[in-house]
Amino acid sequence: MRADGTRLKNTDPMYTVAAYIMDKRMDSMNMVTIDIPLDPVQDYLNKKRKEGIVLNHMDVLISAYIRTLAEYPLLNRFIANRKPYARNEIAVAMVVLKSGKMDNGTMSKMYFQPDYTIFQVHDTIEKYVNDNRDTPENNGTEKIIKFLLSMPGILPLGVGLFKFMDKHGLLPKAIIDMSPFHNTVVVSNLASIRTNHIYHHIYEFGTTSQIITMGVPREVPKRRGDTIVHEHCMPLGVVMDERICSGSYYAMAFRKMRALMKNPELMEIPPEKIVPDPNLPVKKVKK
Repeated sequence: MRADGTRLKNTDPMYTVAAYIMDKRMDSMNMVTIDIPLDPVQDYLNKKRKEGIVLNHMDVLISAYIRTLAEYPLLNRFIANRKPYARNEIAVAMVVLKSGKMDNGTMSKMYFQPDYTIFQVHDTIEKYVNDNRDTPENNGTEKIIKFLLSMPGILPLGVGLFKFMDKHGLLPKAIIDMSPFHNTVVVSNLASIRTNHIYHHIYEFGTTSQIITMGVPREVPKRRGDTIVHEHCMPLGVVMDERICSGSYYAMAFRKMRALMKNPELMEIPPEKIVPDPNLPVKKVKK
């Protein structure tokens, strides 16, 4: 029994078989670019700034993803040792550049609840960034790295042991909590370093099922009637594990996320309902 997820049974047989055919995440990666109209996002941020509330594009992106997750819970699944699991938490990993070092960053993760508003998401991100930028040596990732490098010859042995334990569900919760590779999604703001969005590989170690990179804005041609117009967009490079849900489910989920990013005001209040994973085992009530 894994410390970070609940084993799912009675899932779609096609995906049960797929996990054996595509037993590695590199086999099951699908990639897509989602162009988010930038003007509605920027207008919202400008409006909030006039009200004395400072938000940014990453707040909008992560808020939209979490709100989508509340309605499309299969996004929070992962495959481990060819078996499907529902994650017990919402963990978002993100790279933070160390203070004064543009070429050196650290990656850890932050935790959210499915009913968070955009303001709660902002507060969580801000604390995470400040903590990891000013004192990166205190985060779990740095501690694991220092431990593995502390003794000659322990690196290959330690990494091999971590992989074996993770595959068989034996990795302690304390290690999982420190690992940046055990998460719901990895997000990266490449626009902050003036870089295009990319399709980042999903890590084989750990439980990451999606990675989203936000690139520099670009003009995207769109047809409106008989004319072609160019829309200012924020491109998202999305890589996903196709074994956790169907392509149509992903399409509906990311369509929802795009709609939320076009209307960030919707995320100022908690969601009306939170949908649980339909394949979670029903807890028996003792009589």
